[in-house]
Amino acid sequence: MTWLITGGAGYIGSHVTKAMADAGRRVVVLDDLSTGTADRLPDGVPLEVGSVLDRDLLDRVIRQYDIGGILHIAGKKQVAESVEKPLFYYRENVDGLRVVLDAAVAAGVGRFLFSSSAAVYGMPDVDLVTEETPCLPMSPYGETKLAGEWLVSATGRAHAMATVSLRYFNVAGAVSPELGDDGIFNLVPMVFERLTAGQAPLVFGDDYTTPDGTCVRDYIHVEDVATAHVAAVARLEDDPSASLVLNIGRGEGVSVHDMVTAIRKITGHEDVEPEARARRAGDPARVVASAELIHRELGWTARHDIRAMVASAWAGWCLRHPEASA
Repeated sequence: MTWLITGGAGYIGSHVTKAMADAGRRVVVLDDLSTGTADRLPDGVPLEVGSVLDRDLLDRVIRQYDIGGILHIAGKKQVAESVEKPLFYYRENVDGLRVVLDAAVAAGVGRFLFSSSAAVYGMPDVDLVTEETPCLPMSPYGETKLAGEWLVSATGRAHAMATVSLRYFNVAGAVSPELGDDGIFNLVPMVFERLTAGQAPLVFGDDYTTPDGTCVRDYIHVEDVATAHVAAVARLEDDPSASLVLNIGRGEGVSVHDMVTAIRKITGHEDVEPEARARRAGDPARVVASAELIHRELGWTARHDIRAMVASAWAGWCLRHPEASA
């Protein structure tokens, strides 16, 4: 069976593509290269360049490669940007998913994995977020991911398609320096950028109702995210009736303050104190995963800790920014 991976040349997508190839799966990548690059892909993995909104392209790729399953990772993922550009996010994330599902149904593709997000939960008043925790997203980005889950589940029920939606928590790290995060959208690379420029790291909001006033998050190594996808693919291949929504996290909360402290220590910038700024729109105070269900359903458990995430991310950053390690 051949799997199509949309967005497979991006930061998370390239790790998933590598893990799938390493696990012996045949894969094809479809990516518009708006944030991804072709050199992230393993040797021998075909790349089709284009948008998931292009139905003719999807039809041709699914037919040409005899696609049996789809991993839909392509999408926009910046919370603050989604607040400013909700129409853009709904077009890219919801309509893009609809077009992919429409093409999959027309071609008889029977297996579908959707990249969702912990942003669907909003600001839950619980210590650990389970898959049964009510979803009340606080941003258009989170709304698009929740709408995507509904669309995937409804399509699966209507067309006998096995489905899994994976709710990512906060992804960091790299399996190798070459696959490090190129974007400056998440906390770890944002801190790296400031430190490299000789500037204080920024902390957005220090007045939340948390122990140190900063947001608390569940950080997960991107390699663990990738192995979770491989485990989900195995389930989809073995279980044609699968209909799962699962968290990908470690079940351990780390505050932004503590994460910045760890970054400063690991990168050798302990003398640079962070600077507090106003809260960003759409940021909840605390979101930490329960990872019990994914362990029960897929036998998957995260293996990497915060130090491994930061150290591997820093190695990738220094590869692309040699001045950082000077």
